[in-house]
Amino acid sequence: MKRSHYFIAVPLTSEAKQAIARFSGDAASSLPFRTWVHEEDYHITLAFLGDVPPKKMAPLCEAMAAVAAKSAPFSLALAGLGTFGERTAPRVFWQGVETEEALNGLRRDVYEACMKLGFSLDRRPFAPHITIARKWQGAEPFRPDRLRSLAAAKVVFSVPEIVLYRTNMERTPKYEAIAVFPLLGAPMNGRK
Repeated sequence: MKRSHYFIAVPLTSEAKQAIARFSGDAASSLPFRTWVHEEDYHITLAFLGDVPPKKMAPLCEAMAAVAAKSAPFSLALAGLGTFGERTAPRVFWQGVETEEALNGLRRDVYEACMKLGFSLDRRPFAPHITIARKWQGAEPFRPDRLRSLAAAKVVFSVPEIVLYRTNMERTPKYEAIAVFPLLGAPMNGRK
């Protein structure tokens, strides 16, 4: 029996997804990555949970609802490109976002709530990004300077919620929203 993997993420608006999809369509012709992420699967991961036993699902949803209730909606701006993995054969090609304290605080709260529930989470520093391609397969080694010539997507989008997703490896798009948690807190200093 296949197990599903779950994660908590910031979803992207249709406008942001479309901008990244247009960019990735152009970039795919010059960057031979094996897999390009489906437009509907773009997101910013806050916590990768792995398998979630059924008995943990209700407490997880309650904890995420509590985190979301105290978090205010905010905006993010797409900015920058990068890779993760080996310099000459990266495993991930990503679109970044501008630094936003509201996102960092939301991730911290999600992470802490998940840890309290006993989830074993990635301990690397938070590096907010949207994965757009995986697994370099070029005949030549990847050169990071190739990214400078690309015009990354640039859109400002709102973040009104966080989502619990389930991964369905046999489908495309492969991420399925299981629960949505609206951000209900009051904006700080009149910001959204």
